[in-house]
Amino acid sequence: MSVSSEVANGIGQPVQRKEDLRLLTGRGSYGDDLVLPRMAHAGFVRSPYPHARIRSVDKGSALTASGALAVFVGADYVADGLGPIPHNAGLMGPPDLAVCLRGAGVIATPHWPLPVEKARFVGEAIAMVVGETIAAARDMAERVHIDYEPLPAVVRASDATRPGAPPLWDKAPDNLCIDVEAGDPAATMAAFAGAAHVVRLNTWVQRVTGAPLEPRTIIAEYDASSGQYTLHSGTGHGVVKARHDLAQALGVLEEQVRVVCKEMGGNFGTRNFFYPEWALLAWAARRIGRPVKWTCDRSESFLSDYQGRDLTVEAELALDTDGNFLAVRGSNLSNLGAYAAAFVSLQKGMGLLSGVYHIPAAYVRGRGAVTNTVPTTPYRSAGRPEVIFVIERLIDLAADRLGIDPAALRRRNIIPPAAQPYTNPLGLTYDSGRYEEAMERALALADWVGFPARRAAARRRGRWRGIGVANYIEVTTGSPRERAEITVLPEGSIALVMGTMSSGQGHETSFAQLVTEWLGVPFDSILYVAHDTARVQAGGGSHSGRSMKSLQRSLARQRMTSSTRVARSPAFSSRPGKPTSSSCEAAIGSLVPIARSTSSRSLPPRSGVQTCQRNCEGRLPVSRTRSCRLRASPTAPRSARSRSMPRPAPSKSSALPRWMMSVAQSIR
Repeated sequence: MSVSSEVANGIGQPVQRKEDLRLLTGRGSYGDDLVLPRMAHAGFVRSPYPHARIRSVDKGSALTASGALAVFVGADYVADGLGPIPHNAGLMGPPDLAVCLRGAGVIATPHWPLPVEKARFVGEAIAMVVGETIAAARDMAERVHIDYEPLPAVVRASDATRPGAPPLWDKAPDNLCIDVEAGDPAATMAAFAGAAHVVRLNTWVQRVTGAPLEPRTIIAEYDASSGQYTLHSGTGHGVVKARHDLAQALGVLEEQVRVVCKEMGGNFGTRNFFYPEWALLAWAARRIGRPVKWTCDRSESFLSDYQGRDLTVEAELALDTDGNFLAVRGSNLSNLGAYAAAFVSLQKGMGLLSGVYHIPAAYVRGRGAVTNTVPTTPYRSAGRPEVIFVIERLIDLAADRLGIDPAALRRRNIIPPAAQPYTNPLGLTYDSGRYEEAMERALALADWVGFPARRAAARRRGRWRGIGVANYIEVTTGSPRERAEITVLPEGSIALVMGTMSSGQGHETSFAQLVTEWLGVPFDSILYVAHDTARVQAGGGSHSGRSMKSLQRSLARQRMTSSTRVARSPAFSSRPGKPTSSSCEAAIGSLVPIARSTSSRSLPPRSGVQTCQRNCEGRLPVSRTRSCRLRASPTAPRSARSRSMPRPAPSKSSALPRWMMSVAQSIR
């Protein structure tokens, strides 16, 4: 997206961030800041075993502790008719990589918030206690006695798939939940058969987890008179998805669930999926008739937060005598953990095995195995860094084998700009990119040519110095549904309601700059509204580098509904196809008195008028919901990277926008 030179505080202009004053002066509102009247506190008893049968749970001593309110186990949850966590792990469709199933289909593993029969990883919650205070809850947790029968366990995916490994799920006797493939196996095999050189790499990309500044915090309320649940918690996947999943687990309508998130103390992907504690605290709030709060401590976070990576790879690269790449093939084995929560990382990673290089043929097999570890979910680019490491390491091995400078070997095989758009051998299309130019800039900054002298000098001082180069490519798709709502308020401000989530990206500032650019309204007059399902109807959250791209498409590609319709106002004046800032601001300004009048005027009780009054009273909303299919581009879409999104041309069909005409006709 290019920098605007026309609009003050517009796209790319340096501005004072809207959120900074609040956050830097301690006026932010994080999960642990919320305190509700009569609020109780929850705690969890977690399994010390990676795999064990739960023989019995003795609640008696815990219930006699001072301040004890309740102790719940998995059998209580099931008896109340609640459901498992709706992970709904499955394969993604276009525009993501198309894969073919090998043998049986995808195997689901039901994930109950509190297991009834078995503990499947160290740190899995087995019982929930609720007390008057945090201290009371901790005291209760220490008094719960659980009788375990330890069972054979396996923690490495490569061990779980070996013959004789203990089966962890009856429906997955070989511990595999997914087995897929992509590419052309025949062409790849033929290329390897005729190759002059073949280099091999067997590696394991270790498991990691996020460590957000604020551990997970959840507060749940239940209103018995209305049957309404309210959940306060940070979620990177968006409050709309959290509401949908929570309603499923509780067995209620989505309208009975409200999800609210204010500031979020970090994410990195670990907050993007549904956690057991969401359902458990909402259920506990209903059972005891009081709000319930739980704040995860740091040790508990390391035991129970979803984790990422953990990929075992066997890969090969075939080259001819001149060092040209002929084919690449690999086998990726993902450690899913105790429950198959997502296959996103496995599938996305498979598509980028060829990196930014022209490789005529490729084939990759992807498998996901369950183990007795914390479930893994998409984390920090979800599968792409792992496979980029693999292809780049293969190239370094090939450079060593052939005696070629690693940078020179990359130059020889890198995809040139003239080949764009380029479809890689696994089927993903790269829309644009000057990969060699980017690499050359990095090499120059690192003084690649001068490194041998620096290495020799370091060796004389008794030090060992190394250098390396790698090219990274990203595919940014993610959830394609986003919604933008713009409301002209009576006091003259503009409310922008968005479904995406901020976990520190500065949405209040950057999104306001887009509205300023396209509508010409003052930057300071824009109010950003998000993170509450009472206002947000749709949205896919913030992940996969999607937030700014999704917003600009919601506002601009969908013909920037409010700008287009305001542009039909008599107050609007512009040159063809491009509204000016002053004319847009004047047109928006002309709606303010209308908003004020509709907020104060009583409409006559005429047929159809009361509905109109309810829709228009106090504000003039302009909204539109649309699912946009985004290209699976390993770079940002060209329209987003190289130029501003086109401004909509004024419509010639009517002097007034249709929604304003319908209001006028209703109240005449």
